[in-house]
Amino acid sequence: MSTITTIEQLEAIYGKTGLTSTVKVADRVTAHYRVMIEKSPFVALATSGPEGLDCSPRGDLPGFVRIHDDKTLMMPDRRGNNRIDSLRNIVRDPRIALLFLIPGSGNTLRVNGQAQLSADPELLASFKIDGKTPRSVLVMTVDEVYFQCARAIVRSDLWNPDNRVDPKDLPTPGQILADMSAKQVDAEQYDREWPERAQQTLW
Repeated sequence: MSTITTIEQLEAIYGKTGLTSTVKVADRVTAHYRVMIEKSPFVALATSGPEGLDCSPRGDLPGFVRIHDDKTLMMPDRRGNNRIDSLRNIVRDPRIALLFLIPGSGNTLRVNGQAQLSADPELLASFKIDGKTPRSVLVMTVDEVYFQCARAIVRSDLWNPDNRVDPKDLPTPGQILADMSAKQVDAEQYDREWPERAQQTLW
C-alpha cells in the first residue's frame, strides 16, 4: 500500500484551497454563525489528552450552547455516564473542537478554540432545567468558526426519514453490556429499565 507521508504529496493530490473554503473562516461568532449555534440541539465535542483523542456527543434544547459574547461560548455538562473523558482532557489540554448539527440542514458548523471548566455556583444556576443544575460548565474561547458545506450530509442523506435504521436491526445496549461483561449485566433487565432511568436523570 502506498501512503502519503508529506504535506507536499498531499497538496499535489488536492491542489489549492478555493476562496470559498477560506473566506468563510472567522475568529469570532458572526451574526450568521450565531443563528446556526442558536438553532442547534446537538454538537460533537472533540478533545485531546495524554491518553489520546476523544469525541463525545452533547445534546440539549436548541441553543443550549450559550453565546456569552462573540469570542466566548458556554456549554453545560448535563447528566451522563460519569466517565468524564472529555472533561479530563480539557483540564490537561484546553484545545477543543465543536461540530454543530442542525436537523434538516445540510450545513454544519465547526468551532475550534480553547476551553476551561467552571463550577461557579451562579453560572451553574443560570443553566438550571427542571430544578437541576449541571455539575460544570465548559467555557470556550473561540479561535475560529466556519460552516462546513453540505456534501457530507447530502451524500449520507442523513435527514431522510426513509433511511432510518430499525432499532431491531441493531444490538441493544443491554446486549452489548452483557457480552462485554461476561453476562454480569442482565441484558433484558438493563434494556427494560433504561428508558425510565434515563428520563429520571435527563438533566
